[in-house]
Amino acid sequence: MTGVLPSQVLRQLISDGILTGSPDITEAQIQPASLDLRLGTVAYRVRASFLTGEGATVAERLAEFEMHRIDLSAGAVLEKGCVYVVPLMEHLDLPDTIQAVANAKSSTGRLDLLTRTITDGGVEFDRIAPGYTGPLYAEICPRSFSVLVRPGMRLNQIRFRQGQAVLSDAELKQLHADERLVSGEALISDGLGFSVDLSPSEGTLVGYRAKPHTGVIDLDRIAHYDPAEYWEPIHSTEGRIILDPGAFYILVSREAVHIPPQYAAEMAPYLAMVGEFRVHYAGFFDPGFGHGAAGGTGSRGVLEVRCHEAPFVLEHGQVVGRLVYEQMAAEPETLYGAGISSNYQGQGLKLSKHFR
Repeated sequence: MTGVLPSQVLRQLISDGILTGSPDITEAQIQPASLDLRLGTVAYRVRASFLTGEGATVAERLAEFEMHRIDLSAGAVLEKGCVYVVPLMEHLDLPDTIQAVANAKSSTGRLDLLTRTITDGGVEFDRIAPGYTGPLYAEICPRSFSVLVRPGMRLNQIRFRQGQAVLSDAELKQLHADERLVSGEALISDGLGFSVDLSPSEGTLVGYRAKPHTGVIDLDRIAHYDPAEYWEPIHSTEGRIILDPGAFYILVSREAVHIPPQYAAEMAPYLAMVGEFRVHYAGFFDPGFGHGAAGGTGSRGVLEVRCHEAPFVLEHGQVVGRLVYEQMAAEPETLYGAGISSNYQGQGLKLSKHFR
């Protein structure tokens, strides 16, 4: 079995004790091609972000960098601009044939809540080597808004794969010919390129910029917050905007994207040489995202953009990121958007689910 492991195989891994949790993993955590990870009961405020390094454990590094610890049991605020490490409720006992990659969930990314997974002996964020046995931790750095968190909240997710699953450009071109992966012309180079929409078919709203001084966001509150208190709408009549250094933007792709049921995809950054900005990895695109049979007719990708050192002119149609497609080991029993609580099927320009 080669490819990304679908929901039914994840259930088998849980049954076999390869994926365990304390408390036990719940059905609600299982997505079509990934498993949601839950925050534990304590957060460690640390002096700086770190990678564990070969031969070391996260617990040992926490002893070096911990400033203080916070009990999350009754809920606690993680402050904007600070770095925290939170032990997760899940534990892995992977065989040598299975590796894993983690990523922030869509709603996490749209709040500019930098969330990465670290492991004992880890030398990369979010990448977990075949055969890893041990605990999982989330490194959390709220960058635009302070957030209220509680144990059990699911900020990131993990995907498991066997063997080489990434499609080559030639395979991707053939898949596009067969399935039509994107509206408009397909730019295929180390994945499927996508560009930014700054010339909407209706109106002038092209995105949102996070306000610098806002209140706390309780991550359990859905459709609760007034966007105007947290976001400044960005309008354009000329097909371009100027990105401010250090500012965080929510924009949208010009293309509508389609992920067929036998495939999954991951957003990856585009070449740094194209400009002074970075599109965050918003997370995974599940099988069925934008798929007609799952209630979608192509879904546009929401872009989380942060400008770096210099103001930068971003123009309509500029390529800003790429989708890396992967083969599923088997089609998931349930597709994204088909009878599960999928917040972003058929989306356009859309803030996280916390805003009304």
